[in-house]
Amino acid sequence: MKKAAVIPSYKAEKTLRGVIETLPPELLESGGAIIINDASPDRTGAVADALAREFPNVHVCHHEKNRGYGGALKTGLRYGIDHGFDILSVVHADGQYAPRLALELCKPIEYGDTEIVQGSRMKGGGAREGGMPLTRYLPNRILTSMENIVFGTRMAEFHSGYMIYSRKLLKQVPFEKIQDNYNFDAEMIILAHLCGIRCAEVPIPTRYDDEVSSLNPIPYGLNVLKMMWKFTTGHYRQLIDEHDANSKF
Repeated sequence: MKKAAVIPSYKAEKTLRGVIETLPPELLESGGAIIINDASPDRTGAVADALAREFPNVHVCHHEKNRGYGGALKTGLRYGIDHGFDILSVVHADGQYAPRLALELCKPIEYGDTEIVQGSRMKGGGAREGGMPLTRYLPNRILTSMENIVFGTRMAEFHSGYMIYSRKLLKQVPFEKIQDNYNFDAEMIILAHLCGIRCAEVPIPTRYDDEVSSLNPIPYGLNVLKMMWKFTTGHYRQLIDEHDANSKF
């Protein structure tokens, strides 16, 4: 299976090279990396272009306007589909999630167990060991409990951004119709769940320091509550039904 890492990038001029250099060498040699410069105001775009010149299988997409985390992912995932990749691993440009695991996390899809994988900080205790602040840890636990009740799932967490998607899933669900913010990952889990596909959870280490994560927890939490409300009103089921209907023509 042909694999690539999708790397949404914003204000990542200091970390992007380290992420590329930490990816498994076999991924860069036999697959590739897709960097999306989300109209970053710093030198992220220039660093990405330099990496593309240095590594033949690094590809760069530039946004003229900032589209947000989810918007950047949509561009990268669409690029991956259009260029024949079978599995796409979402790797963050800030290095918070270990790039070296990008291939390891693909295995449940390669083995035919699922079409979607999450690298989970909660499964193996990586969040607290990695220094996740209680101000993030406790809301994560509370929101995940609420989400599991509303969605009918049993996830250890909904809020890790280390996600792996198969080409099959991306063609099956309307990923370009969901949000452009950080809720993109959770909404993908919801769409897969509604299609009868369980998200496999693989424990991962993680790290927190002064430089990582630009996520603002308050609006993020409010968006999660909005997402739960949208689920109860049938919004995601409607998206899937419309996608299925359009796919028949």
